[in-house]
Amino acid sequence: MTLKECKKEEKADREFQKKFKFEGSISVLTQMMVDPAATEKRGGGKNLPLRRGEILDVIQFTNQEQILCRNSQRRYGYVPRAVMLHL
Repeated sequence: MTLKECKKEEKADREFQKKFKFEGSISVLTQMMVDPAATEKRGGGKNLPLRRGEILDVIQFTNQEQILCRNSQRRYGYVPRAVMLHL
């Protein structure tokens, strides 16, 4: 990873911590897959756009309805638990 990519990731992580009021280090708890039968959603606000079959990194289990996740493009957002499957 180049220095430029590293700085870009650090900036994205800082923005995530500010936007979601997340304290501490960002660590991946587990990985989960978006249900292939689920409808694709565009996202927006604090919600993560969903693609069928996509593997997401789980950052935090926030409540009974949503999970805080990161996708392969290092974007963060909430995902409904109903569309997530364990690997």
